Amino acid sequence: MPFSPSVFYLPLIASLSSRFTMAATINQVRLSLSKMFKSEQYSPFTLQSDGASHVEVKLSDDIDDHAPSEQAGQPGGSPSYRPRPKQNYRNVCYLVLGILFIFIIGYLIGYVSHRSPLQEPIPCDSEQEVGVAKESVVEYSLSWTNITSLLARRLTPDAFNSRLSDVEQTDHTAGSTGDNILGNHVFESFKSLEMEPWTDVHFVQLQTPNSEKPNRVLIGQDEVCQPKGYLAYSATGKAKGKAVYGNYGTQEDLENLHALKVELNGTVILLRASEQISLAQQVANVAALGVSAVLIYPEHKSQTTELYGHVHLGSGDPYTPGFPSFNHTQFPPTQSSGLPNVLAQSITDQAAVKILKSIGGPDAPSRFQGKLDILKYTVGGASSEDVTVEVNNVLQDTEIHNVFGVIKGFTEPDRYVVLGAQRDAWGPGYAKATVGTTLLLELARAVSEMVHIDGFRPRRSMVFASWSAGEYGSVGATEWLEGYLSSLDRRAFTYISLDRVVTGNYHVKASASPLLYSLLERTMKEVKNPIGFGKSGKSLYDQVSGVEFEKAVYEPMQMEDSAYPFLAFSGIPSLSFRIASQEGYPHYGTSFDNKENLGFATAHHLSSIATGVGLVAGQLALRLVHDHMLRLDVQRYKMVLSQSVVNINRHLKQVTRNGSADGLSAHWLIMALGSYSRAAADLNTDILNTDLTDTLACHNINNRIMRVEHNLLSPFVSPKEVPFRHLVFGHGSHTMAAILEGVDREALRTQLALATWTLQGCANALSGDVWDIDNQI
Repeated sequence: MPFSPSVFYLPLIASLSSRFTMAATINQVRLSLSKMFKSEQYSPFTLQSDGASHVEVKLSDDIDDHAPSEQAGQPGGSPSYRPRPKQNYRNVCYLVLGILFIFIIGYLIGYVSHRSPLQEPIPCDSEQEVGVAKESVVEYSLSWTNITSLLARRLTPDAFNSRLSDVEQTDHTAGSTGDNILGNHVFESFKSLEMEPWTDVHFVQLQTPNSEKPNRVLIGQDEVCQPKGYLAYSATGKAKGKAVYGNYGTQEDLENLHALKVELNGTVILLRASEQISLAQQVANVAALGVSAVLIYPEHKSQTTELYGHVHLGSGDPYTPGFPSFNHTQFPPTQSSGLPNVLAQSITDQAAVKILKSIGGPDAPSRFQGKLDILKYTVGGASSEDVTVEVNNVLQDTEIHNVFGVIKGFTEPDRYVVLGAQRDAWGPGYAKATVGTTLLLELARAVSEMVHIDGFRPRRSMVFASWSAGEYGSVGATEWLEGYLSSLDRRAFTYISLDRVVTGNYHVKASASPLLYSLLERTMKEVKNPIGFGKSGKSLYDQVSGVEFEKAVYEPMQMEDSAYPFLAFSGIPSLSFRIASQEGYPHYGTSFDNKENLGFATAHHLSSIATGVGLVAGQLALRLVHDHMLRLDVQRYKMVLSQSVVNINRHLKQVTRNGSADGLSAHWLIMALGSYSRAAADLNTDILNTDLTDTLACHNINNRIMRVEHNLLSPFVSPKEVPFRHLVFGHGSHTMAAILEGVDREALRTQLALATWTLQGCANALSGDVWDIDNQI
């Protein structure tokens, strides 16, 4: 505050003026007293006033010689008595008035001196005082009903449609001009909303087709095609072998081929693409059986449709595994263990028909029957013609930009939920990227307006992220996680993916951490069904009423899901949610993933369905940043962990026959599960007994909740060698799934020990303070 002289001098002048007035009044009283008692006889004495001033009272015999004498004939009186002069009555009045005046002055001085000091105005940049003031607004001005109503009013189909036209890009492959233009648009949108946008730049290696030497497929000496589509991160070179048809390449399909005595080693296997299994998983499954090359076709209505994708069984830049690619030249050459060692190439349906017609062998099982225009499906084998595959892809160093904006919390700004969407795509990429990016921007606008206009004050922050290079396996998102893992795992408590949120209008599907199950179900009960698709009902939850919700809606989170690295690599509770069609959406990774085909798949209700999904994602995020306690249900994890432990116990009994041979038992793992169960129950009790207005108590409980997912990451494996360290959802020998597949007793003993201590460590952290730990192992 600037200095004002009046602030200093005015109180001083007032004080001095008061003192001078009091002095004059006292003098007047002295004079009255002197006149009243002038003729009285007293012993001589001096009236001392604090030793500084004095008043002398004279006796009768000390009267001034010039005083008038008594008149003759007037009766005398006692020498001790003299009549009071008439003016003494006036002096008494002066005395009373003086005393009254002194009383008034004293009262005023006391009033001023005891007033509460004026409070200085709170500076605009004072975070603490402003935070307290704004927190009171959260508590008393906006109820949860108000908040959801505001979001529904601001997030509308018309607004979505308007934004959709701004986001459309014909070509926005990662690192391209179109990708950068769209990234700048996102940045400027965040900037206009005062979201303090920033960018995160990475230099990654992306595999692209060789413009000078195209990929080729031949039958015998005849060239079948030079496909434009390709599968990034394939091995390169040339391979030849007998053709085999393997349906989708699932484990069940491969078992069917084994039953038909079809040898796969050294063959070229033909597979059809599916939403049920990723391209990378298809290649990994057959590569383990020794095939020399893999061909994948999309089984599309247009037989000339080119398919694009990647076959890295992992996420992020596969040439900087486990660490960020801010500047990959500073690290020694290395590569992900998820890169395939076989050739992989996509082909059109037209090319697939030529190969299928040229192979013989046994008839294919009924489940192998596809939609191509051929008379009979056979599985091929030794009697088939040789097929040659040539892959000439090249690695290119590419600069990519992630774009972020933030709406900061007013109480705990250092804790945040992240909402993200992939920005890049091969071709139009409507379902893959355009709809998600549109929803990201619309949610950012809606929540920002709720804060700036409607008075909403979130307790925690919301980060909005636009990722690049998502088509190559969540490269942008994973590199960001690798770069800031040490801080994100303690601050980001939930990730919500907006990728592929609309692919139809029939049913609801979700992949999530069990911590988010209860919150998603509650949110779906609150959000109205946007168009009444499927079963009629008042909410999205009613869409699956009459069946067990968890079985109908939840599905395992696949590695190609953009939320997967947040869950399995960083230990951040994550969620993907979408509305899909019954027959699937066959246009992923093709040029047919456009507005027209997506509109047809949604019965021309794209904007309404997208808005409904946006409300689910938005309300879920708002609940997490609004409530005192984080709505993450640790009890739901107990159910998932219990089922895994039961399965492991059953498997070990089969391996050892008696369940305890050589010390190979699930006993200690069961004890660790018990520790977790008790810690989860104690946490719920603490929540019920906690005063929600006690900020510190809520903060401590939220700390315990936030550590659950992260503490399910195995501390016994390297994130460089095994990036997906999650005990339940990860990949590798440390997982519970690996124990279920193990048969070697020594390996199982080690796996059991590591799994046990990972689970026990999670239970210990959930218990809270070290003196509260329930450790019975």
